[in-house]
Amino acid sequence: MAGNEDEDAFVQYGIDDKPPLGKSLLLGAQHYLTMVGANIAVPLLLAGAMGMPDAVIPRFVGTFFVVSGIATLAQTTLGNRYPIVQGAPFSMLAPALAVIGVVTANPPEGIVAWRAALLQLQGAIIVAALAEVAIGYLGLVGRLRKHLSPVVIVPVIVLIGLSLFNAPEITTTDQNWWLVGLTLATIVLFSQYLGERSQIFQLFPVLLGMVVAWILAAALSVFGVVGADAPGYVDLASVAAADPVHLIYPLQWGVPSVTPAFVIGMLAGVAASIVESIGDYHAVARLSGMGAPSSERMTHGIGMEGLMNVFSGVMGTGGSTSYSENIGAIGLTGVASRYVVQIGAALMIVVGFVGYFGQLVATIPSPIIGGLYIAMFAQIVGVGLSNLKYVDLDSSRNIFIIGIALFSGLAVPEYLRSVGSADAFQQGLADSVLLGPLLGVDVVANTIYVIGSTGMAVGGIVAFFLDNSVAGTAAERGLTAWEEATESDAEFTSAYDRYVSDEEPTRADRP
Repeated sequence: MAGNEDEDAFVQYGIDDKPPLGKSLLLGAQHYLTMVGANIAVPLLLAGAMGMPDAVIPRFVGTFFVVSGIATLAQTTLGNRYPIVQGAPFSMLAPALAVIGVVTANPPEGIVAWRAALLQLQGAIIVAALAEVAIGYLGLVGRLRKHLSPVVIVPVIVLIGLSLFNAPEITTTDQNWWLVGLTLATIVLFSQYLGERSQIFQLFPVLLGMVVAWILAAALSVFGVVGADAPGYVDLASVAAADPVHLIYPLQWGVPSVTPAFVIGMLAGVAASIVESIGDYHAVARLSGMGAPSSERMTHGIGMEGLMNVFSGVMGTGGSTSYSENIGAIGLTGVASRYVVQIGAALMIVVGFVGYFGQLVATIPSPIIGGLYIAMFAQIVGVGLSNLKYVDLDSSRNIFIIGIALFSGLAVPEYLRSVGSADAFQQGLADSVLLGPLLGVDVVANTIYVIGSTGMAVGGIVAFFLDNSVAGTAAERGLTAWEEATESDAEFTSAYDRYVSDEEPTRADRP
């Protein structure tokens, strides 16, 4: 049975700590700002693909933030109880775009194309998420834990960190690299060089770095140094023109539609999301000074993610999953407080309803988001690699599996990106002499495309297969050392256990 503290973890505030309210508000805002880029990017990509009218997009984006806030509160309170933020998933983006492409090409009569596509997307997410609920609460993921050695988890976490290395905010050729560099340099300065000199720099390096870069970008925009069409432009006028309040409620776009082919395609996205979340749970546990996740904690976590995906479908968004950006923030600041993340979740809900706040956040230009991504995701890569301390690195078996899993997780998605789309991939399979008769089915092709486009899913599947089929001892694979560092099921206190603790012994106390 493992203790809860990892002596290597840098923790200022532990999971159960509650910093003063004023400090918690700033720390919660910092968590919120680290995920704002992705939580805006996903709805904007979906809205663009659907051809959604400009007047509707702010409300659509606001809905994502409301759902993210509620899902985060549910996960931190009733789910796995880790300080982990829930947000719009990139892992479910590929099947979502596939659904949208099919529906908008042949919209049903009597309904505008964008609304028809959104209703089909909602239906696919709701039904596919019910499978995630079952996978979670039936304990299927927890039962796999004994087969998930560090040799499997390391590539998954590292590939999570590398998943956005080619994001447009970082690699666009006309990017404002001075602003990207300034954002990254200030975060590094505050977190690594000045952190020991002042608690302000230690706790708020991300928030301070973004504010410094944003103020400079806003000043350059106001004085005309940065043009309206240039990366780094801050459109302050858009804040005053925003709607004061967005009306957000369940079924606001209409009653969802369900098409079996779309549901099966979305199941692949859900599977990729589960793999990503398992890696996230291990990463946040490592950074929070906790033992590796128990079966019970993973059961509650994946089950709650499924429930929140159902909720997101009812509300009319593109799903919800655990966010890696905030795990990186924990690594930089040492703030692993669940209370702080819950404060950030409340801010997300407010921002979702209040148009002015949401638009102000939306003025953060892509170069600043790019600098933030470099700092956050580099931290995730480091966390993943740190789990190698449990593994026998003198074993050629382990080196081979980790290496080939990482390479596969980078190469396969890159190949599929070069193909262009799920439709192009499907046509390629249909035209193949060998694979056409076997794989020329829409559902199979879409499933392969979605999973293959998700690096952590590819790397995780390759590592899982090899690690559990190539001969190796438990000590060699890191299972022995990891088992000692893994919390027992009794150490995880669910919301129910906390509720009954004053009336009867909890599971941890029962014989």
